[in-house]
Amino acid sequence: MESLAHIAFGVYTALIVGGACIAVLARSLVRSLVGLVATLFGVAGLYLLMAAPFIALMQILIYVGGVSVLIFFAIMLTHAAPTGDESKSRPVRKRLNAIFAMTVPAVVLAIQIIVHGPKGFEMPSEVSLPELGAGLLGPYLLAFELISVVLFVAMAGAIMLAWRQWGKR
Repeated sequence: MESLAHIAFGVYTALIVGGACIAVLARSLVRSLVGLVATLFGVAGLYLLMAAPFIALMQILIYVGGVSVLIFFAIMLTHAAPTGDESKSRPVRKRLNAIFAMTVPAVVLAIQIIVHGPKGFEMPSEVSLPELGAGLLGPYLLAFELISVVLFVAMAGAIMLAWRQWGKR
């Protein structure tokens, strides 16, 4: 059973890394959004591996279902046209700098995890949904409310971008 968890972890990690690469490297905003959605689904899968299905569902509902849809509406409503810069290929020096900036922190973090990594963690105790609800409306109320602020800001930003584009016509 443990090897199945390792395989699932590898699949979710590949989904996260692949989606992130698509999000960063795609020239189309819609394709970048698809990469972001794939990354967010991978994060939800990692929550499932940590035995937190409620948090995984909230990840999907809030970020994939809420924020990503709002970003998609903003892209579609603004009719973002590609600039002349996007059609040109990037210079080799900029690509090498980007690869260097990505690789150095990853190597440093990997070395630190290998050398000083944790031996293991205790299995977390099961939390029932009523206990989780009491926690969200008790000591974690601020974090719970910040989720609604994130959704509101994303929605307001999409509307503002669309409003500016309609005003220019």
